[in-house]
Amino acid sequence: MAIADPAPLDESTAARDQGGCTPADRAAPPPRRPSRRWRSARRAGAVAVVGACALAVVATAATWALTPATGNLLRRVAALDHAHHTTVIAPDAVPPLLAEAVVAVEDAQFYHDHGINIEGLLRAAAYDLTHRCTCQGGSTITQQLAEDVYLHGWDGTLPLRWEDVILALKIEGHLSKRQILAAYLSEVYLGGGAYGAAAASRRYFHRPLARDTLAQAALLAGLPQAPSAFDPLVHPDAARDRRHDVLQAMVAAGDISAAAADRAARAPV
Repeated sequence: MAIADPAPLDESTAARDQGGCTPADRAAPPPRRPSRRWRSARRAGAVAVVGACALAVVATAATWALTPATGNLLRRVAALDHAHHTTVIAPDAVPPLLAEAVVAVEDAQFYHDHGINIEGLLRAAAYDLTHRCTCQGGSTITQQLAEDVYLHGWDGTLPLRWEDVILALKIEGHLSKRQILAAYLSEVYLGGGAYGAAAASRRYFHRPLARDTLAQAALLAGLPQAPSAFDPLVHPDAARDRRHDVLQAMVAAGDISAAAADRAARAPV
């Protein structure tokens, strides 16, 4: 019986069996190594990142040491209220509707953050870079309290923004959220010479803060953004529009129903 000749090996198989390279192997270029320039750029980038992180740590430590302690914040608020002929609002005296309105429109993450809102700060920074201005603050309620009590307001500069970030962290370290909100509502300027929500309620509605309606609480909550522009005695239409924004923010937060917001929006200013 005849044995068939084995199939002829092609050039690639023969070369492989002999430990050589196939034509395809010979054609494949060797893997390219990153260029020296690319490796240098990558190293420089890594050094820059590490340096920036180290600088941030040093700046944070230095600012923490240089900014005042905040253990006297409540005493400072009381002194400011005395100077403005108004009184401090106790945490348990803040009307729930006013608390909900202020948090909804000013700082929706107030009860969940630790005095600063990273997302809000980044969003404000992106807006400012795009528009080449310092238009957006990105401040939490705690930061606004720190600005008013320790920094006499924010002047739009980055160094002062960093200071109020550090101060906010300090404040959150020893005051509860209810204490912070009450202190803020005690001293915040609400237009027409009225400092604090209690004084503003007397000025605009001629009634104590505890008796304010939903519409009135929403109007007060809308004033901190621009007290003069939203003054209901001077600019009633603007005040009405701002009140509507606050009411919608409360609906979005689940604080009130859409029907309640509609009824409040129809109330006279």
